[in-house]
Amino acid sequence: MDCDRMVLNVIMIMMVMCCLWTVVISPCASADDDDHVRLQHSLRKHAGSLSFLVVGDWGRRGNYNQSQVALQMGRIGEKLDIDFIVSTGDNFYDKGLTSVDDSAFEESFTKIYTAKSLQKQWYTVLGNHDYRGNVEAQLSQILRKMDERWLCFRSFLLNAEIAEFFFVDTTPFVDNYFTDPKDQTYDWSGVLPRKNYLKKALQDLESALRESSAKWKIVVGHHTIRSAGQHGDTQELVNQLLPILEANSVDFYMNGHDHCLQHISSVSSSNIQFLTSGGGSKAWRGDITELDEDNLRFYYDGQGFMSVELEPTNARILFYDVFGEILHTWRAFKDISTI
Repeated sequence: MDCDRMVLNVIMIMMVMCCLWTVVISPCASADDDDHVRLQHSLRKHAGSLSFLVVGDWGRRGNYNQSQVALQMGRIGEKLDIDFIVSTGDNFYDKGLTSVDDSAFEESFTKIYTAKSLQKQWYTVLGNHDYRGNVEAQLSQILRKMDERWLCFRSFLLNAEIAEFFFVDTTPFVDNYFTDPKDQTYDWSGVLPRKNYLKKALQDLESALRESSAKWKIVVGHHTIRSAGQHGDTQELVNQLLPILEANSVDFYMNGHDHCLQHISSVSSSNIQFLTSGGGSKAWRGDITELDEDNLRFYYDGQGFMSVELEPTNARILFYDVFGEILHTWRAFKDISTI
């Protein structure tokens, strides 16, 4: 009887642990089959609230203060009891991963983000530096077997109950990577023919946004749409992606690429907020371009990350520096009659 009771207790504990962190992938996709992947993240906390961290441009084996940023992420993650982490790309410098056996995965990810609060799901997009390596390696399920936190697809949808996230593979949109790559080599396997790839990506995004009834709509990509940083606006995304976001009442566009932290409000009649979290490691001091001050809410040319707290009628966004100090806070509210 005692043995049976012990077995029953073990089963109950395992069931409780499974309920704490549930990610359902539908359809079950692989590196060779990431066609409009849909994920479901069941929240651990009471219904109606969601909190997560956003970090980008980080993978440097702990160098350039990556380890220090990770330390502060762990502290804030515990304080907010976060549900997951969003990575805005450029996950491994300087040229992505060479293969699934590349030591950079462990040395830049597993051994860096060790805090208990960061042992949650990481939802990850690819950046341009990731495309300079073996893209299929980052998309491989083998990495998830090595570290179950890791989930990376080209473009995918995440339903987190009160919010839906639309992750977009932005690197193939940028013309210069194809027409003037200079001394860089990009892994375009799975992308060519490019015209068809981009057309489908835009169609899938537009369809998903149109069908969404989420209280908050959040689009995540690596490249900037609006930016006062080194790269500035990504004109291809302004022309092709932004109109879809504006037409479908997107609340936030979150990105990396520029190694800074910034918040820009939409210049149009839409209420989109452009949020850059690209300070996960190396930053570019003093690198800022001119932008209409009425739209630039915040800019920091240093390292750090962002936190987001969501409830049905309000959002709270904070930016932190490498010491965990709050640099910028912004709140958004929704009319309860519209949700």
